[in-house]
Amino acid sequence: MIKSIIDILTSWEIDMKTILARVILGLVVLFIFYLIAKVSKYLANRVNSKFLSKYPDVQLIFANLFYFFFLAIGIYIFLEIVGLEQYFVKILAGAGIAGIIAGFALKDIASNTFSGFLLFLEKPYKKDDWVQIDGHYGKILKVGVITTSMINRSGHQIYVSNQLIYSGVFINYSTYAQRAIKIQTDVIQHFDIENIKRALSAELNTINGIVADIPIQYYISSINAGGNFTLRIYLMVHFKDEREHLDIVSQIIYLIKKASINNNIVMLNTLWISDEDDTTSVGDYGAGG
Repeated sequence: MIKSIIDILTSWEIDMKTILARVILGLVVLFIFYLIAKVSKYLANRVNSKFLSKYPDVQLIFANLFYFFFLAIGIYIFLEIVGLEQYFVKILAGAGIAGIIAGFALKDIASNTFSGFLLFLEKPYKKDDWVQIDGHYGKILKVGVITTSMINRSGHQIYVSNQLIYSGVFINYSTYAQRAIKIQTDVIQHFDIENIKRALSAELNTINGIVADIPIQYYISSINAGGNFTLRIYLMVHFKDEREHLDIVSQIIYLIKKASINNNIVMLNTLWISDEDDTTSVGDYGAGG
């Protein structure tokens, strides 16, 4: 009886020594890979900071990819040294099933993230550009991995999912630094269209922001039985920001009224036809919203 107990304790001692040695060796290897992971993350941050300084979210993702890659290798080697790698394989199998479930739940986030990488590569717009995305008009504040944030005319901050950019149509008004302005006015009992053009052009060409090498265009869009007609005016102006743009629109409307008074031409219901949409993916929101 005593001899049997001594034999069991002796066998346990041998096994404990072996297990303890494996655990110590495994922990040493794991610590080494942990240091490698930390160093690789630091180096990745240093390198990416030069190329991805405008995209801190993307920079963080790349750095963490290196970190978790080396850390995962260290954990696997540790489990193999202590003889638990078969359990690790089972965990991975279970994680695969969980990953499929999570994939369905997080597909929109994955789609937005992929679109964010496409935005980083193609750069269709940048910070401070004036754009219209999914019916929302405003200035870009930040291009993130999942969303793009912008501020509209009302001063509200808007977050637009990146996938909406590639699943729909967006306009970047800052790309060419030019923008068309469309004005509509009703001309009453005046049939000399050439005289109207001359009178309006003389005033409108004095605007500082007008693009000189693109002529102003005039079109009659409708005419009634009494001879009154609706005149549409198209002109191209330099575009820097929204405040300057609206100031030019105001000048144009004022100068049209001035031309009508100075030349005895009755023009009524003069209005600006905005080129901004008012329809979003969730319905009508309002122009510039």
